[in-house]
Amino acid sequence: MSDTAPRPDQPQPAPAAAPSDARPFLPVPGHYPDPDPASAPSPGPGASDSSTARDALGRIRVEIGKAVVGQDRAVTGLVIALLCKGHVLLEGVPGVAKTLLVRTMATTLGLDFSRVQFTPDLMPGDVTGSLVYDARTAAFSFRQGPVFTNLLLADEINRTPPKTQSSLLEAMEERQVTVDGDSKPLPDPFLVIATQNPIEYEGTYPLPEAQLDRFMLKLPIGLPERSDEAFVLRRHADGFNPRDLAGAGVSQVATAWDLEAGRRDMATVDVSEDIINYVVDIARATRQMPSVSLGVSPRGATALVATARAWAWMRGRTFVSPDDAKALAAWTLAHRMQLRPEAELEGVTRESVLTSVLASVSVPR
Repeated sequence: MSDTAPRPDQPQPAPAAAPSDARPFLPVPGHYPDPDPASAPSPGPGASDSSTARDALGRIRVEIGKAVVGQDRAVTGLVIALLCKGHVLLEGVPGVAKTLLVRTMATTLGLDFSRVQFTPDLMPGDVTGSLVYDARTAAFSFRQGPVFTNLLLADEINRTPPKTQSSLLEAMEERQVTVDGDSKPLPDPFLVIATQNPIEYEGTYPLPEAQLDRFMLKLPIGLPERSDEAFVLRRHADGFNPRDLAGAGVSQVATAWDLEAGRRDMATVDVSEDIINYVVDIARATRQMPSVSLGVSPRGATALVATARAWAWMRGRTFVSPDDAKALAAWTLAHRMQLRPEAELEGVTRESVLTSVLASVSVPR
């Protein structure tokens, strides 16, 4: 199978059906899908010899499949985010197992997990923690909020006012919380996984661009295929309890050490000057599109290099190819662009703009 991406004017193949448990990672869905790692030839001379951490992280998908069906690509995106220390915005309608997905992933890695239901009356201190007066000592002490965890699920983040949304900005960017002038570091790894409903707008507060830019990836959580949905119903009919992961057979298959080892190994993946210039050209092209009022920032371009590097490492290669950048572009860049109102009225989408950009930028050879 060729590593060359299909031409933009050619129809793209439909996503592959849910694979067997023997396959470590699925290709991520983008405008230029990567070849399937399971059916592709071995990486050859450029492959990485350090496979222990990759194998451990690859087992996560199999283990999550014991509780969550049909979300393999979202699992791949979450692993990429963990490797890159980036945050994730999950967008999907209610009832597609977003919470179960994150909770199961925490279990497979042995990480702490907290969930916060964002509501209009939620206060910043309810997320970060606050000073509490102790009558016994006649002094104030800090009580940690749910943000002091490894995986924080900010459920329906757009239902809370901007003041509370902004309480996460320091945690997401600096990995710390400042209370009364005292900075308190957050655990490592630390990942914010926020969810939002794409179809309900009443009583919501759209995320400001500054906060959207801090999410490394935006992953769509779609409805399952018919066969997957039937399998979910059969599981529940047979007594599956989503609140009892141990009863479903889900166990820890990797550790934070595996994650850190993967990060170290990933850092050795070569990013050539051609790839750097290619990503820069993509970012700059988004800023020049007539339908775009705000293009991709340098932070977004940096994120694309990081995610492409993680994807190359997960595929067992020691270098980043243009296909890696193309495959991750939709997840990494689309949510960072802001369209002009007149373009939205005409039905233009961020994804269609990004498709045009990728087709217009010269691919390094």
